[in-house]
Amino acid sequence: MITAEVADLPDDGALRTPDRLRRRASRLLSQLTARSDRLINDGLARVDARKWHYAVLASLEDYGPGSQAALSGRTGIFRSDMVGVLNELAERDLVERAPDPDDRRRNIVTISTEGRRCLRRLDRVLDDLHDELLAPLSPAERDRFVQLLTRLLDHHTGTS
Repeated sequence: MITAEVADLPDDGALRTPDRLRRRASRLLSQLTARSDRLINDGLARVDARKWHYAVLASLEDYGPGSQAALSGRTGIFRSDMVGVLNELAERDLVERAPDPDDRRRNIVTISTEGRRCLRRLDRVLDDLHDELLAPLSPAERDRFVQLLTRLLDHHTGTS
């Protein structure tokens, strides 16, 4: 790892990023992702939630009940981690698990009434956090930014 030595700092102590680095989309996205993750994780922690809780609840609300494997595919949460997330949500009565009538070895997960209320609260929390993250952008710029990010992600993941 390369680190700056104190002696290498400009006389005024300011750390300036070279223009060629500021023009690299990959670097900008990486740095913004780190800051976004910190903001979102800290903000959700203040309301005793995690981003994976939100992802599962949103998936269940938008697409209906699903198996652990289906939820893993919808949210990007590894199957091995999904059990822990579902346990946390079930302990809070935010989801309900019941045996799949077609395959008793599998559970079907459904969002509960309390889970829907929690999801609405988390939507408001995330709206506020995104306002903070995207503060320098106008509403039209925010919409365009999300459209462009979606297009890039869809291109690189083969979805649309």
